[in-house]
Amino acid sequence: MRLYDTASQAVLPFEVGPVVSMYTCGITPYDSTHLGHAATYLCYDVLQRRLRDLGHETRCVRNVTDVDDSILGKARELGVHYLDLAAAEMARFDKDMVTLDMLPAWSEPRATSAIADIRGFIGMVLDQGYAYEAGGAVYFEVAKFERFGRISHCTREEMLEQAAERGGNVDDPNKRDPLDFVLWQPSLPDEPAWDSLWGPGRPGWHIECSALSLRELGETIDLHGGGADLIFPHHECETAQSEAATGQPFVRHWMHQAMIFKDGEKMSKSLGNLVFVSDLAEDWDPRAIRLAVLQHHYRESWEWDPDLMPTNQDRVDRWTANGSGGGALDEVRAALDEDLDTPAAIEAIDRAVAAGRPVSEAAALLGVQIGP
Repeated sequence: MRLYDTASQAVLPFEVGPVVSMYTCGITPYDSTHLGHAATYLCYDVLQRRLRDLGHETRCVRNVTDVDDSILGKARELGVHYLDLAAAEMARFDKDMVTLDMLPAWSEPRATSAIADIRGFIGMVLDQGYAYEAGGAVYFEVAKFERFGRISHCTREEMLEQAAERGGNVDDPNKRDPLDFVLWQPSLPDEPAWDSLWGPGRPGWHIECSALSLRELGETIDLHGGGADLIFPHHECETAQSEAATGQPFVRHWMHQAMIFKDGEKMSKSLGNLVFVSDLAEDWDPRAIRLAVLQHHYRESWEWDPDLMPTNQDRVDRWTANGSGGGALDEVRAALDEDLDTPAAIEAIDRAVAAGRPVSEAAALLGVQIGP
């Protein structure tokens, strides 16, 4: 198998042992699952199906960010407890994942389950000389980490712009450098707070993933994924603090799902231009939803088109009509092994169906179950 590696900017052999360790950034549960979420998790779902088909065991950890600025702000707006909001939205998310027939995560830890791990991890970073205390907070000092920027390949100007757009608080007067990022921060009066050596407060955005990845999978993992909008600052900062703490390489292979657009803008909660999985599932076969996403390569951004649904419902009907069998299986395996080329895999199945061959085994590699 060959996969594009974001850090190397090249398609490289994905060389792994019998057990493949994977970490994918999960949701912040303050709203419903939209198609952008589904595309990200479908990407790693199909990857795991092919790896298991090759004989590997996959251990995919997907965190739940149940305490951060976004969920606390939404809970404040709605007048509910942030953990009640998280529980309600996680129930909806779990229902959507079942609807789409996603493989269950090997582990799905919550940020609030890892406060002790996070405090210990911050202590490691401080002990190694990569962080400092200021204004009741603890910050990572990016100037101390020479490899900062090697995942995203952004210029300093691009980093500052993206950090400002994505919650980096570049104007914080306590920082030595605007790109320094918070590991621990004081809580506002109506926010949850935990005791620490640096005063009561709560974790920063990036630290939970490093702490959870270390706790669940160890110092170095085979593959880390998420949406392309997480490359900077989240994954860049995550790498810096992880390698600063352990002194070991953090990730062997970085894999990112491109963005989905609607009305000319990236599909996002902040803009409200969302297509919800639960809404689509009211009118369409969930297998058609899977195929509507998978007919696009994971590294290519695309614009949502409602016509995708009837087209792929027809595709599901045609595939199902041919019964059970192994047609196109070798072609689908070859397509997935070449940078998870799901469009080529779907085309191979379409050709087999047109030739009258049953394709249930090939379709199953895409998570599309047909036949008895």
